[in-house]
Amino acid sequence: MSYDRYVAICKPLHYGTLLGSRACVHMAAAAWATGFLNALLHTANTFSLPLCKGNALGQFFCEIPQILKLSCSHSYLREDGLIVVSILVVFGCFVFIVVSYVQILRAVLRIPSEQGRHKAFSTCLPHLAVVSLFVSTGVFASLKPPSISSPSLDLVVSVLYSVVPPSLCK
Repeated sequence: MSYDRYVAICKPLHYGTLLGSRACVHMAAAAWATGFLNALLHTANTFSLPLCKGNALGQFFCEIPQILKLSCSHSYLREDGLIVVSILVVFGCFVFIVVSYVQILRAVLRIPSEQGRHKAFSTCLPHLAVVSLFVSTGVFASLKPPSISSPSLDLVVSVLYSVVPPSLCK
């Protein structure tokens, strides 16, 4: 989405050539393949963990930290490695989004008319709001201190980053 907005605002005359059907298929395939590979690695690793505290979670969404709490094993080295890889992928995507929006902001600020700037910002702000909601709740869920952790708070936060952002996208 950020690349689409970047091309639409910064290179509008080249939109058809830069974001043709072939480019969209390649970007979608890369996103799906990355997500599938990440999910496959985490799922395979999770199924290899011995569970000694039952198999019921107080969540509707099987998140890795909650599953690790059920494990008897204290060797989380493989899972820690997978989480580091996931963080690197997410960080790469985040950097790409930030760089795209910095370029968009620079282009929009050069637009002479107020109406043109407003139109350009109105195309970007919904995407930025959804990305901000997703990133902020995901970071909060991952980095919140255990002292404020509760099942109801975990449930609300997981709904905020797993259900709300996809429902807001067009």
